[in-house]
Amino acid sequence: MHDSNEAQPGMIPDIAVAIVRELGAIVGPAGIVTEKDRLAPHLEEPRGLYHSKASLMVMPATTDEAAAVIRLCHHHRIGVVPQGGNTGLVGGATIQSSADAPQILLSASRLTKVRELDARNYTVTAEAGCILADLQRLAQDAGRLFPLSLAAEGSCQLGGNLSTNAGGTNVLRFGNARDLVLGLEVVLPDGRVLDALRGLRKNNTGYDLKHLFIGSEGTLGFITAATLKLFPQPRGVATALVAVNDPEAAVALYDQARSSLGDELVAFELLSRRALELALASQDESRDPLGEPYAWYVLMELASARDHQATESVIESFMHECLEAGVVHNGVVAQSETQREHLWQLRHRVSEAQGKLGASIKHDISVPVSKIAAFIQQADARVREMIPGCRVVAFGHLGDGNIHFNISQPEQLSAEAFLDQWTVINREVHAIAVDLGGSFSAEHGIGILKLDELKHFGQGVELELMKTVKAALDPAGIMNPGKLPGG
Repeated sequence: MHDSNEAQPGMIPDIAVAIVRELGAIVGPAGIVTEKDRLAPHLEEPRGLYHSKASLMVMPATTDEAAAVIRLCHHHRIGVVPQGGNTGLVGGATIQSSADAPQILLSASRLTKVRELDARNYTVTAEAGCILADLQRLAQDAGRLFPLSLAAEGSCQLGGNLSTNAGGTNVLRFGNARDLVLGLEVVLPDGRVLDALRGLRKNNTGYDLKHLFIGSEGTLGFITAATLKLFPQPRGVATALVAVNDPEAAVALYDQARSSLGDELVAFELLSRRALELALASQDESRDPLGEPYAWYVLMELASARDHQATESVIESFMHECLEAGVVHNGVVAQSETQREHLWQLRHRVSEAQGKLGASIKHDISVPVSKIAAFIQQADARVREMIPGCRVVAFGHLGDGNIHFNISQPEQLSAEAFLDQWTVINREVHAIAVDLGGSFSAEHGIGILKLDELKHFGQGVELELMKTVKAALDPAGIMNPGKLPGG
C-alpha cells in the first residue's frame, strides 16, 4: 500500500516565535494562519495520500509582501512550500514528514487582483490566487476566451495551474498552461522579483526565462502573477457523444475529425463503457445518452466563429458521414446548453465516481496519439494478469495523447491487499507508456508521488540539468524542498 506520508509530532522543527512575529509584521494579522482548524483544509491533498504537519501558513497580499516573506525565509533557511487551491493530485503542495528543517506553507489565496485586461491585445494580467473559473468568466464578459479548462476550475488557482503546467480538456486546440503564458512575475528563492509581465507575442531577447518556472512545481520560485493569452469568444459551440468499437476506432475517428474539421475541433475525449457507467451512476435521474450500451465513446466539441446553428450543422454533417462509413455506430449532438453541460459532467465526474468501486490505483500517462490503442491494450492485459479481477477505468484526452488509466480493486480482494500492489503496478504501467515513446506524468506533475518514477525513468542528462538549474537558482534549497531532482 502506498505510504500516507503522515508526519509524526516533533519530526519537523518548530519555527521560532520571533520569526513568526517578523512574518506577521510583513503580512499583517490577516496573512498568518496558525489555528489548527483553519490550517486543516490546507494540510491534506484531495486524494488523502499525503498529509502535512505544518504549524504555519503565510498568505501575502502583494508581490512585495511575498518577496519579503521569502527573503526572510531564505535568511533563516526556512523551507517554503507554495500552495494554490490545493487541488493537486501528487502531493506537490504538502510538507514531507522527513523534513529536517522548519517549513511554512506559502499560500497565494490573497493574491487575487486582475491587474489588466487588454481586449485589443487579447491578454489579461492576473495574480496567482485568481480562481480559474473566475478568469474564464472575466474573459467571457469582455467578449474573449481564456481556454484553460479542467475539472477543478471552480477552486484551482492560476499559480498552481502554471506551476504544474496544467492541461485539461482544451489542450488539443490551445495547448497546455505553458502555451497560454506571455509573461510572468516570480519571486526568486532569495527574495528578488523577476518582473517579466510582457504582453508580447514576439520577444527575442535571450533566454525565455518564464518557461523555467512553468511546470517547476514551486521548486525554483513563487509565481505571483502572469500575463495570459486570450482568444476570440466562439459564436458557435457544438458538442457530440459518439460510440465506437474500440480505442483504435477512436484514433481513426480523431484522424478523420482533424482532417475534416481542422482547428475548430477543440476537444476529443475518450471514455470506456465502465467509465461512462460510473459517471451515469453518480448523477440523479441520468439516462444513457445513446439509449443503449457501447464499448467505447468519444466526446468531441467544435467551437467556431460561425453561429451556433452553422457550427451544429458542421458536426452533424461530419457525424452523418462517419455513420455511413461505419466509423461510428451511434451518436447524439447536444441540443441545448443544458444538454452540453450534462455531457461534460459525465466526462468530468468519472474520476470521482470511481470511488464507488472501492480503492483505486491511478495513472496519468501520455503517449503519441497513434500509440493510444496499443497502450490501452497492453496495459489492460498486463494489469489483469497481475491482479486477476481488477476493473480498469480508462478515459482521457485522446486528442493530446493523455490517458487516465485507472484500476479499481477486484470485488474479491480487500482494499489493503490491492493497494499493496501500488508500486509494482505503477512501474509496469509506466514502463509500457515509456516504451511506446510516452511519459508517466502527462498533466498532474511529479510532486512526492512520482519522484521515484522520475528518478527511474528520467534520462541522466535531463536529471543532471534539472539539478544544475535548481542549484543555480536555489542554492539554499528552500523552495518546495524534496520535490523534483535536487529539491
